Amino acid sequence: MNTPEWLKPGIYGALCGAVLVGFAGFTWGGWVTGGTANERAMKMSRNDVVASMVPVCLEMAGSDPARTEKLETIRAASRYQQRDAVMAAGWATVPGSDAPDRDIAQACLAALEL
Repeated sequence: MNTPEWLKPGIYGALCGAVLVGFAGFTWGGWVTGGTANERAMKMSRNDVVASMVPVCLEMAGSDPARTEKLETIRAASRYQQRDAVMAAGWATVPGSDAPDRDIAQACLAALEL
């Protein structure tokens, strides 16, 4: 089979161009693999769930009869232990769950504005 002389450099150019476009797309173009897209989607959905549970936490804190004592305990705790104090108060436990959630406790602590 006789191939034209220009075909070989054309094929090399197309291959090099494809590699460069792929490199540029994944590096600067924002392209991601399916696994990365899934991880980002899971993180975004988790953040949305936590944000939607903050009003529930605040309502539980507002209707708690021992609210003042628990707030004093939270205020007395060091900054690093305040999240654990909110969890111990029971305000970060999602209804229907057995254990408190650390992310909800952190978001609730920020919303309490101590």
